[in-house]
Amino acid sequence: MLNFVLCDDNESILNRLDSMLNTLFLKHDYEAQITFKSNNANDVLSYTKSNKVHVLILDIHLQSGISGIELAEKVRKTDKSVYIIFTTGHLEYALLAYKVKTFDYIAKPFTIERIEETLIRLFADTPNVHPKYLSLNNKNIIKQEDIQYIKKDGMKLIVYTDSNQYEAYTSFNKIEPCLTENFVRCHKSYIANVDNIKDIEPMSNTIKFDNKECYIGPKYKNNFMEVLNNYGNFSNNLDIINNA
Repeated sequence: MLNFVLCDDNESILNRLDSMLNTLFLKHDYEAQITFKSNNANDVLSYTKSNKVHVLILDIHLQSGISGIELAEKVRKTDKSVYIIFTTGHLEYALLAYKVKTFDYIAKPFTIERIEETLIRLFADTPNVHPKYLSLNNKNIIKQEDIQYIKKDGMKLIVYTDSNQYEAYTSFNKIEPCLTENFVRCHKSYIANVDNIKDIEPMSNTIKFDNKECYIGPKYKNNFMEVLNNYGNFSNNLDIINNA
């Protein structure tokens, strides 16, 4: 469960942001809640000192004694892991926000679509809260349940869905922590989504999807077979594969 804290000195904007976030939490079935919101930066700072906060969304240009950036700096000193997202109607301040390791900034007036885009990236970046999306270099946001397999091709990865493929210069080491438990390494060059496997050809160690295929490598075979033993669809082929 991610705890969100909001701060904006405009009460109307604060309530609107609260409403948008709750709508998106329900839409995507996100494990998240807004635990505190205030139009006073000092109240927010006090709250963060005694409560666990995972995501802090605040206006850069606050009028309550300290700026949003100053507030973020104070929070960052005691919590290195909190995600900080700025909202701002003053784009000239946006570059300053990055010195406090900002996850994103959103220009005002914001829309629910823009907030949704940020949330999708955020939850793709937090593997311990059951992510539903995979973010590739912050360019492509892919629903994990649509992925059939992921292929390593030199310095880049190719993510295959039923109808598309997406490429990014990244590595298995970087994306594996972001994948749900149904993704299993089956080969030095492949990670398969077990939920989307349609069939297995034991003689060639080939994994079949709707219109694509990948392979089982000898190094990863035992672990992959152990995972498949928990899935009933392939029981007829398991003994043959294990003995191949």
